[in-house]
This record gives sequence, C-alpha cells and structure tokens, in this order.
Amino acid sequence: MRLIATDAAAQALGLMPGLTLADARVRVPDLVVVAHDPVADRVWLERLADGCLRYTPQVALDPPDGLILDIAGCVHPFGGAQALAADVLARLDQIAMTTAHALAATPDAARALARHFPRKPEAKEALRKYASISPGAGRGAVGPATASSPDRLPNWAPACAGEPKVVTIYECHGSSGDQRLGITTTRRMRGPAAPPARGNGGGASTLPRHHRPKTGRIDHVPANAGPPSQIDPVHHLPVAALRLGEERTTALIRAGLKTIGDVARRPLAGIAARFGADAVHALRRMTGEVDSPLIPHRVPPAIQVERRFAEPIASTDYALAILAELAAEAAIELDHRHHGGRAFAALFFRSDGQVRRLAVETGMATRDPLAIMRLFRERIAGLDDPLDPGFGYDLVQFAVARSEALSVRQIDFDGRTGDHAIAALIDRLSTRIGRARLRRFAPGDSHLPERAQRLFPAIDGPVSGGWGVVEIGEPPLRPLHLFDPPQVIEAIAEVPDGPPLRFRWRSSLHDVTRFEGPERIAAEWWRRRDGAGLTRDYYRVEDSDGRRFWIFRHGLYGDEVAMPGWYLHGLFA
Repeated sequence: MRLIATDAAAQALGLMPGLTLADARVRVPDLVVVAHDPVADRVWLERLADGCLRYTPQVALDPPDGLILDIAGCVHPFGGAQALAADVLARLDQIAMTTAHALAATPDAARALARHFPRKPEAKEALRKYASISPGAGRGAVGPATASSPDRLPNWAPACAGEPKVVTIYECHGSSGDQRLGITTTRRMRGPAAPPARGNGGGASTLPRHHRPKTGRIDHVPANAGPPSQIDPVHHLPVAALRLGEERTTALIRAGLKTIGDVARRPLAGIAARFGADAVHALRRMTGEVDSPLIPHRVPPAIQVERRFAEPIASTDYALAILAELAAEAAIELDHRHHGGRAFAALFFRSDGQVRRLAVETGMATRDPLAIMRLFRERIAGLDDPLDPGFGYDLVQFAVARSEALSVRQIDFDGRTGDHAIAALIDRLSTRIGRARLRRFAPGDSHLPERAQRLFPAIDGPVSGGWGVVEIGEPPLRPLHLFDPPQVIEAIAEVPDGPPLRFRWRSSLHDVTRFEGPERIAAEWWRRRDGAGLTRDYYRVEDSDGRRFWIFRHGLYGDEVAMPGWYLHGLFA
C-alpha cells in the first residue's frame, strides 16, 4: 500500500505521495491514515458541481478534482465576471474551502493559471497553515481538526466535516474576447476528526497526530484579465501546464523549454516533429486557436427560467407560487416552439448554500402549467424529507429537461380526449409512487412465451408497434394465464413424439378429447453460455370437461433427450 496524498505537515516530515505505508510508519509512527475512496471523491465533486448550477447551466467535471463553469451570458445578474467569481469564492469559503482562481479566455488557460501560476510568498505561507491533499485523496479526515459544526455545511459540502479536498473551477465565456475564470479550491480542516471511511484499499492520505492544521485565508491567484492576445501570464507557466504527460514534459525541460512561452517562441513544425502533434494542439487549445468543447455535468435543459430575490424568502408556499409563474413562462416558450415538455426540474437554492432538486416526468408531451404544478405537488407530498426553506430561498429555477413536438389534441364528439386522461393518471401515479413501480407490457423480441413480452415504466409512454390482432371468431393462440415457470405434469402419448392422450396435473387426471399442434419453438442457443437448449413442441388441448390447456413436450425424442419431459405452460379458460 502506498500513500496517495499527504498534507503540508506530513510533507515537512518527508512523507510524499508514492511512499509505501510501511516506510511512512517507520518515519512517523503516530500517523493518521485514511483509506483512499475515489468514489467518494467523485461524489464530492458532483455535489460541488450541483451547487455551481446557481451560476450557469454549463458546469463540466474535470476529474479527479476540477470543475469547469461556462458563464457566457450569465454574468449580468452578478454585475460582471469578477463579481460572479467573488460570489463563488464567498460561498466556497462558507464550507471551509481555500480557493485560488484566474481569469482567462480559454478553459485550458484558466485551468493552467489556476493550478500553475506562482503564488505570492504570503499566500504560500497561508497554505501551509492548513491541511491540503492532492487529487485522489480519500473520504474522511486525514488528521485532527479544530471545532466547527458540520450541520451548518450545505448539502454540497462533504458529509464528513474533517474532509479536505482539492477542487478546481474554471469559468469560461464562449466568444474570443471574453474572459474566463479558473479557481482552485482546497478544503480546510474543520470539525472533529472523522473515523476512517471505507475505501478500496488502494492508497492512503496521511497527517501526523501531533500536528494541528490551522485555518487560513482564501488565496487569490493573480488573474489574467486580458483578451486572448494578451497571454503573457500563460507564457510564464511551466510546460507541465500543457498536460502532455511526465515523459514528454521531462523531454521538453531537457531540451531547454521550461515554460509555455519557450515552446510558443519555437517553430511549431519543429515542436510537432520532435515532441508530437499533441504538444502543438495543447498549445493552441491554451491560446484559443483550437476550440476546447466542454461536456456538461448535467445536460443543459431545453428551456430554463429563474427568479432571483433581493431578500431570501422563507415560505415554501410562496416559493411554489413562484415556481408556478416560472412554469407559465416556460409554457409560453414551449408554445412558440410548438413543443411540449416530457421532463421538468425545479431547483430551490437556499441562502446557506443548500440546493434541493425535484424532477417530474410525463407520459405525453405537455405545456399545461396547472398539470405540471399538480405533478410537482404530488412529488413534494411524497417526499420523505420535506422541503425546508431554512434561512430562505434566494433563487428558484424551473427547467424543461426534455421536450418534443406537441401534437394537437383531438376531442371526440362526446367531449372526451381519448388517451389524455389515462396519460394524466399515469403521470400522477408515477410521480406519487415512483416511475419504476408503475409499469406496462410491450411486445418482446422472442418466440419463447416467457420472453415474448417485457415490462417498462408506464411514464415512458406508449411503445411503437402493437400487439397482434386476433381474428374475430378465431380461438386465441396464446393462453390468458401463463405460468412462470412452467409446471411439471405427467403425460401419456400414443407415440413418443405424438400428442398427449392423458396427463396428470396437481393430482388430477385429464383426458384429452381435442388437440391442436404441435407448434415447435426452437431454443435460443445464443442466450445460453453452453450454446445448447431443448426444442419445445406446444399443444393446445381440451379435456373431457371442456377446459383448455397449453402444454409442451421439452426436447426432441431420440435427437436431444432419451425421454422428453412434459410441462403445463398456460390456461386458456
């Protein structure tokens, strides 16, 4: 087992990432070790991303410890990019995060400035005052910490108050002349030390017990406030900021190219020939010559409207009234597009940083605000943890997550609207009891009776293609009741591969008077690991009392088995 991450105090004692745990314990016997849990790291990062949705719907993950925020068109409510950045930093400070940020015109430049721009000496000294761990550190505290109540942390903060993290946030504009902001944040140690959390055992993070990390101030990394043409701050960054890998980074340094500026001043053709085309491509992404597309953590909604409040509102009923107004605004936009929504989301942002997200779906496209709000009220009524305004909501968002073309509703002569009433009932029941608990059947792609149909959530809407239509007056080819699994019976046939003459089921003897068949269904050998399977010969039989059964012989006599078995698979009446 090796160390994945160490804090400043541990590094001062010579404990570095990559050192074996045994060697670390020899050097510092009283180490506090926490198992590495990358899943918890990912959850933590996603919770931070959800909290940043208050600033922009374009929030992308930069694993293992980064976020990217595209704030194109989102800075005006905050008074500019700098004011938006200040609000981000203030909220991260509330959850004991130390942050470093930088403005740039491309996401790669923002990332590089946030991570590699030289900090001021006093900033470095401040960073040494509290624990920080490198990407990939596990869930749980890596050492003792000072007092702070974890109950005051927002729900996008970690569940463990003593958990340090490193997170990078980049905020970017789309046009070439706009600024972008990169932020690096480190979780400060607060609250009592948490017990070690379970992990995969692949690594550990460490902190000597006799060191007590102190809280420090937020470290603001100098920002690049100029347009893309003014890239001097980027030129001073080390070549490691290009993220070319350890081998090529070492090769660049050995060639005398220690900074990005050194690389940019050389002919790009020579750089590509010696260090690969990726080096040139990374440089062009840094300067904006090549686009760096972002993949949002959550797909941006088709339509999103929001309402901000100068003062937080402490009434949930009033927040729902605002949500109804936002739903009406979204309905107008849907009407302009001739669309209806299939999935809707409501986000309630509390002033203390907590975010509550509610989602509902509909079986058919709709843009009726009353119907949408009825579903949200059903959803809220079924919550185990009801909505709590806390110190009040300062932002309410309504989003149409998925939409499609809305067909005109046809009204019958008697005033009824066909399947729309059933669809509304399905919407309400699915919202109340859960989408997975209300299901419907659809035809399956199989000849085997037990696979000839499948279940799927009713809220997903009707399936394309329907069931086969039975001719009027013709007897059904399949039984009304199907046994799964088929029930074993004892049958007697005149010849081994002939129809049954008599069979015993549940201790009752049935004499066959009429039969139809056989209907042969071959085994689906591609579904079996051994590639084998037995053929089935189905018979529709009627006994002397007029009862009709669906039975089959399992296996071909002589070819597949020596003595085939008989099974009852269904009842017709």
